[in-house]
Amino acid sequence: MTEDSNLLDAYSRAVIGVVERVGPAVVSMRVTARRGRGGVEQEGAGSGFVVAPDGYIVTNHHVVDGSTELRALFIDGGEYTARVVGADPATDIAVVRVQEGGLPVAEFGDSERLRVGQLAIAIGNPLGFQNSVSAGVVSALGRNLRGQSGRLIENIIQTDVSLNPGNSGGPLADSAGRVIGVNTAMIRQAQGLCFAVPSATARWVVSEIITRGRVRRFLLGIVAQTRSVSRRIERALGLPAPSAVHVVEVVAGGAAKAGGVREGDLLTAADGAPLASVDDLHRVLTGWEVGRSMRLALLRNGSTREVEVIPKEDPGLETRV
Repeated sequence: MTEDSNLLDAYSRAVIGVVERVGPAVVSMRVTARRGRGGVEQEGAGSGFVVAPDGYIVTNHHVVDGSTELRALFIDGGEYTARVVGADPATDIAVVRVQEGGLPVAEFGDSERLRVGQLAIAIGNPLGFQNSVSAGVVSALGRNLRGQSGRLIENIIQTDVSLNPGNSGGPLADSAGRVIGVNTAMIRQAQGLCFAVPSATARWVVSEIITRGRVRRFLLGIVAQTRSVSRRIERALGLPAPSAVHVVEVVAGGAAKAGGVREGDLLTAADGAPLASVDDLHRVLTGWEVGRSMRLALLRNGSTREVEVIPKEDPGLETRV
C-alpha cells in the first residue's frame, strides 16, 4: 500500500508541477463569430496559451474563424480584448494578441523526442469550465489529419487525454511543463481518441505568423490529383512509386506553365523526392525558398522527362498546389 501511495504521489506531483508552471499562461477564449450560411452571430469558447510576454497567444484557427469579438480570460481573473494576428487553416493554428505586457509564458518543448506512453497533460476550457486539467498518455505518434484547407496535417499526436468542446487551442504539456502540442480535435464517436498539432509544427507556424502575418507557402500553379500507375509502366520506366501526381489543369501565369508543365503530365518526383500523392508535393513545397528553382520529373506520352520551375509564393489561401 505504501509503495502504491508513493507512486500515486509521484504522479500527482508531476501533474501539479505542470499545472503550476503552465496554468498561469493558459487563457479561456470567449468568441463571438459569424458562422453558417446566414452569417448569424454565435457565442463560442476555446482555449489558448501565451507564447510571448507582450501578449501573443496561440489557439486554433477554428476557434477564432469568423470572429467579430474575442476576449481572453486569465486564471488570475484578468480579462482582455484580443485581435487575430494571423491564422493558418492548413494546420488549424492561429495567433491572437492582447495589448498587455509582462504576461506569464508557456514554453514550447520538442515534439520530435516524444515517446508513446509518456505522460501528457491538457489544460483548457472544456464546456466552459475554465482552467480544467486532464492527464493521460501519448497513445500514438505520426498520425495524419486533413485540415480545413485540404492539406494534410502530419505527425499529429494522439492521446487518451480527456478533451471536450472548449479544449481546442489549449496546450498539451509533458511532465516537465513544456508544451508538446496544441489540442485540436477529438473523435466524438470514440472514447479516448484525441489529437494535438505537434509543437514542432506549431512553433514554425507561430513564427511565420508573428513575423509575416501569415504562413508563407509556395505554389506551382496546377490543379492536381493522385493517380495510380500501372505496375508495368512503373517497372519499365523505373518510377519511384506506384502512383504519381496527375496534372488536371495548368494555371495561366503560374510557375508550372512557365516551366513547361502540361495538362495530363504525371509528376513523379520533385528535386529527387518521390511524388506518390498530392500530399507529397505539399510537403516539398512547405518551407520552400523564394526564387529557388525546383526540378520536376514527369511522365508524358509514355516517356520520362525533366523540367525546371520556380514556385511562386501563395498570395492567399489556395486549394491548388
